[in-house]
Amino acid sequence: MRLSTVILPTTRWHDGGREAWLGAEQLGFHAAYTYDHLSWRVPFRDGPWFGAIPTLTAAAAATGRMRLGTLVTSPNFRHPVTLAKELISLDDISGGRITLGVGAGGNGFDATALGHEAWTPRERADRFAEFVPLLDRLLTEESVTHRGAFYSADGARNVPGCVQRPRLPFAVAATGPRGMRLAARHGQAWVTTGDPKLYETGTPEESYEALRGQLERLDKACAEAGRDSGELDRVLLTGFTPDRPLESFDAFVDFAGRHFALGFTEIVIHRPIADTMFAADRAVWERIATEALAQLR
Repeated sequence: MRLSTVILPTTRWHDGGREAWLGAEQLGFHAAYTYDHLSWRVPFRDGPWFGAIPTLTAAAAATGRMRLGTLVTSPNFRHPVTLAKELISLDDISGGRITLGVGAGGNGFDATALGHEAWTPRERADRFAEFVPLLDRLLTEESVTHRGAFYSADGARNVPGCVQRPRLPFAVAATGPRGMRLAARHGQAWVTTGDPKLYETGTPEESYEALRGQLERLDKACAEAGRDSGELDRVLLTGFTPDRPLESFDAFVDFAGRHFALGFTEIVIHRPIADTMFAADRAVWERIATEALAQLR
């Protein structure tokens, strides 16, 4: 059982940002992640929002034990060739503490920032299916040439490669069959936020059963790929289900106990931000970090 947090990149580094990442490490979180977007939904759309890779680089230099990563990066505005170079550099600076959370992306604010129309779900899935295997190659091979439907590489060199071997781990966010297959083939972890259709109108019980179904589909995808599903960590990013696990310490212990028992190996909670969907009592968040796992064990 592992407990991690998300720190959204909304605070200037020298005006509380550095302290947020240091504080998460001092509290004992297994990992701290951040979103990789150019901007995000209201109320964050019109406020400060900093880049994920520079933020993680600064966090890597400031911390020494905690794992760091994106949750998640997507093809919406990333190219595998340039992303691979940045990740290798980040893995080096962190001393091998980086996990790449990667997903197909959505139709939010950064989906059209590069001047193209938002891709359909099918188009996003098609790009994702090429993006992940190519990124895998770029992070494990010294030189890569690729001509694909969406991405190209011409002798792209990535010496010396990642500190973590054969490359830094992928945590693949997926709920559909194509994404599940990518997780089974290329992932060291699988990520879900639950069933989005249940967020506003569903019940915690319905969400729990939906997650059970996702885990069963992951097991099936692994079996079809000839892989032991036990090799993959199962990561639940909270905040997008009908549950309210940060309402109190006891609420979180109950939530985490049920979901760890379901088969999840890592639960991720957001560092509270007032007046947003992630508003919560900071003292509860801190107590969860320091006491919850001991109670669950």
